Amino acid sequence: MKTTSALRANVTTMDPARQAFLLLRTVFTVAPVLFGLDKFTNILADWTIYLAPQATAVVPLPAQTFMYVVGVVEVAAGIAVAVRPRFGSLLVAAWLAGIIVNLLLLGAFFDVALRDFGLLVGALALNRISRLPARQPGI
Repeated sequence: MKTTSALRANVTTMDPARQAFLLLRTVFTVAPVLFGLDKFTNILADWTIYLAPQATAVVPLPAQTFMYVVGVVEVAAGIAVAVRPRFGSLLVAAWLAGIIVNLLLLGAFFDVALRDFGLLVGALALNRISRLPARQPGI
């Protein structure tokens, strides 16, 4: 049985690339799942205000129904990152690119678009780091 200090020492001496991989995989698993689930509850936000009219013109669904579809895709993307980070990270990056385009078409929430661009870069970093040779299970 390992002691707490032995476990802590193991984590702090872990390869920095492995630590970065675990951090990015965790964030890009949890965040899309939480945001996706919130599309059904609207606890965090009224997500329909972020939807450009052009989106519902292309996909003729009511805004809330559109957001339900978005929620399902986001949950699936988060699960994909957990199970297959190389694939899931590209799915999340593409999804974030779509969100950015939507916000630019809306002509508002440029701060959110900029934040999502940073997240997109993080998702691409996860994709790149997941291609490193695995020295430990999970990469």
